[in-house]
Amino acid sequence: MVPSGGMAARRRFGHDGSMRNWNGWGDDSVSTPLGKGRRAFVADRIGPGTPQNEATLADVIVRVRPSRIADSAGLRLSTDAEVRVRHARGQSLPDLVALRHGRLDAVPDGVARPENGSDVRRLLAHAEEAGAHLIPYGGGTSVTGGVTAHVSPDPLITVDLSNLAGIRDVDERSGLVTVAAGTTGPALASGLAGRGLAVGHEPQSFEFATVGGWVAARGAGLRSLGSGRIEDIFAGGRLEAPASTLDMQPFPASAAGPDLRHLVLGSEGRLGFLTDVILRAAPHPEFDVVDAYAVSDWDHAVEAARSLVQGGVGLSMLRLSTPAETRTLMGFTDKPRDRRLLNAYLAMRRRPTDYCLVLAGAAGRRKPAMAVRAETASVLRRWGGIKIPGVAAAWSRSRFQAPYLRSALWSEGYASDTLETATTWSAAPQLITRVESALAIALTPWDEKVWAFTHMSHLYPSGTSLYTTFMFRLAADPDETLARWRAIKRAATEVIVAEHATISHHHGIGTDLAEYLPAEKGTLGMHALRSMIQAFDPAGIMNPGVLLADL
Repeated sequence: MVPSGGMAARRRFGHDGSMRNWNGWGDDSVSTPLGKGRRAFVADRIGPGTPQNEATLADVIVRVRPSRIADSAGLRLSTDAEVRVRHARGQSLPDLVALRHGRLDAVPDGVARPENGSDVRRLLAHAEEAGAHLIPYGGGTSVTGGVTAHVSPDPLITVDLSNLAGIRDVDERSGLVTVAAGTTGPALASGLAGRGLAVGHEPQSFEFATVGGWVAARGAGLRSLGSGRIEDIFAGGRLEAPASTLDMQPFPASAAGPDLRHLVLGSEGRLGFLTDVILRAAPHPEFDVVDAYAVSDWDHAVEAARSLVQGGVGLSMLRLSTPAETRTLMGFTDKPRDRRLLNAYLAMRRRPTDYCLVLAGAAGRRKPAMAVRAETASVLRRWGGIKIPGVAAAWSRSRFQAPYLRSALWSEGYASDTLETATTWSAAPQLITRVESALAIALTPWDEKVWAFTHMSHLYPSGTSLYTTFMFRLAADPDETLARWRAIKRAATEVIVAEHATISHHHGIGTDLAEYLPAEKGTLGMHALRSMIQAFDPAGIMNPGVLLADL
């Protein structure tokens, strides 16, 4: 249960009438106040927050340094100060601190908006000739510093791909859809709905994230159990690299050497620009439902989920919240009456109020999906779960609105961020315990508290993802806020590395996690990555510092 609200599909910026927030997530016409109940919930756990003085867009614009490049209509390149500010950062917490306090040490020297592959190739040639670096920018939703403009001795050009959008072709017989890389999730979904098709990739950033960004960050959507991760959906496409063009054919299978599509997946803009993406689509489900269950304790919930996934029941999605996250979700509901009614229902059923919320989705043709739903209910009952009313519908209505709460928390003096990983079923219990324990004491030097909670939302036969949200109080000094964030992030990431889990399950690496990549890939692996990047981008013009900190 989280606040509901409308979801905008608009992606325009600044002078052309946009409603897009310049210093945070989403559409600025969507208001998500924290409210008395939510404020009290957070204050009880980490203390009262102190709202910050925030810089205005006008304050920031007047401090923007002159561009080091010439404005060029031929390259669809703008040097307007506001446009540059609006493309200077993504959605990581350091990005948010910089924007809210007006401390942008760097903004791009220009923003390009190519409309086709030819425009992209001209940009690549211009950048190499001018000694400039190019930053690919899809929806600007990176939470790891993947689109952040950093101080550079060379000019920076952010390449906004929003004009490179639309469905190019639909091969209904093969179930393949060719899409321009700047197409957003809502635009793709609405474009396919009329043909009775769906891709099914729905990340939390669905409102603004682009198809090219899904591939570049190797993302996973809320329905990954049914539709798969993006690597299961990505069938091919075109990459415009500085060295040349890479066409990736949508073969259903091939043994002709290594699959080059997997070089592009997770490359985060280091190899070039995806201009066209071929995705695997499926018939739009005629039946699509999410049910909510309360399971008395975490161990039982995990074992129920593991048995469902390893048994191949066929769910479209499965999400387990720890008791701490369940309490938070219920504490943040925008309808306290519903929470009271739910607690009364649980008491009547003799269930503890400190339970685990399990959300299970079934989708597809009606009869098979109903069988999946029934089998899921049977398994969860065996592990002590009971179906609970109202929660699944509330979650489904508002599942893309959670990012707006981050701004609401900030306005009340609180920072909120996330980290995610994945590991085996055997290692997961210890990893959760160690990560949450590290977070709990990370701000002890400041005599501050951290509130952290975790869920599993991407599950596999061999293991699961772990997604942890943490909240802490903002400091009066933004530098201290960043120091607190770094201490929290480092404490958790060092545990993840020590436990041999992955440092990123679906958010990518960006610049924020680049220093930890060698621990996961090893010496030979890092050498291979560097060699690959240099082959695609010999002059090193693409997205410097992202993925590989030293290149």
